[in-house]
Amino acid sequence: MIAPLAVALGDPAGVGAEVTAKAYAEAEARALPCFFAVGSRRALTTAWKGPVVSIETPSDAPRVFDDALPLIEVEHDEEIRFGEPSLEGARCALDSLEFATGLVKSGAAGALVTAPISKSQLHAIGFDHPGQTEFVAERCGVATSNIAMMLAGPELRCVPVTMHVGIARVPELLTADLVAARIRATARGLVRNFGITHPRIAVSGLNPHAGENQLMGDEEVRIIAPALEQLTGEPYDISGPWPADTLFHPRARAKYDAVVCMYHDQALIPVKTLHFDEGVNLTLGLPIVRTSPDHGTAFDIAGTGAARPDAMAAAIALADHCAQQRKLYDRDAE
Repeated sequence: MIAPLAVALGDPAGVGAEVTAKAYAEAEARALPCFFAVGSRRALTTAWKGPVVSIETPSDAPRVFDDALPLIEVEHDEEIRFGEPSLEGARCALDSLEFATGLVKSGAAGALVTAPISKSQLHAIGFDHPGQTEFVAERCGVATSNIAMMLAGPELRCVPVTMHVGIARVPELLTADLVAARIRATARGLVRNFGITHPRIAVSGLNPHAGENQLMGDEEVRIIAPALEQLTGEPYDISGPWPADTLFHPRARAKYDAVVCMYHDQALIPVKTLHFDEGVNLTLGLPIVRTSPDHGTAFDIAGTGAARPDAMAAAIALADHCAQQRKLYDRDAE
């Protein structure tokens, strides 16, 4: 039995509260597990007129889940202005994230799901991490070099080697050790979170046509191929580097369980093209399960009722699936 999942509501001015509440409203139809929200009651009740019950601990969530959305409140006295992020809202989002992370680390909650935050507002209050992924890793005592961001949908899983950096910096940041580390994290994640005992991983090139025999760049020969050589003998099937423009059609997707890409958009564009409304961000390499919907705060539609819950529901479902798989993996490893 997995403990209830914790959903940090993110920025109160965004769509996090709305999509979490809508996912709860559809929980039975979508076969979602028991979960509870962590964050601003004001944001939640302003975004949604359904039943909300405050709880003290995650263990209280199953008692009320059939009748109301359980909420562990985080102080937030500011009036809600959807679409208008504020410093007070950023503080609430950060407190919610930290509290929810602590509950999952302690085992009181079964997995962590994070709604979107405003990075610019968080940085304005002294947040010095590129995003929630790196913050959660630090709180779990894991170096960022040992984690990976997997974007997952029903038909495709992609992991970028470099994440939230400008495209001009990608070539200078790529190293054989970093590429190898991301591949290892991907392989371990497929085993622990998805129950794939012998993962098949395709690796993209950086340049068009994977360099075209170094005519369009030499990173494939100088960095990526040596990274794959480091992994010779590992218990998974690695292939590449492949031209990125031939990796994502249906016949290619049938040959691998995940793709390791060299930069953010190379990984996210195909996932969002195939699974825009149901893509999930899964952090690999953590001692806890953490997912988030693969969309932002959507300040432009926040408060209008137009936000769809598909990605949040998918993030909750995937978090539960991964937590269940990890329990089986840990049991078999004993």
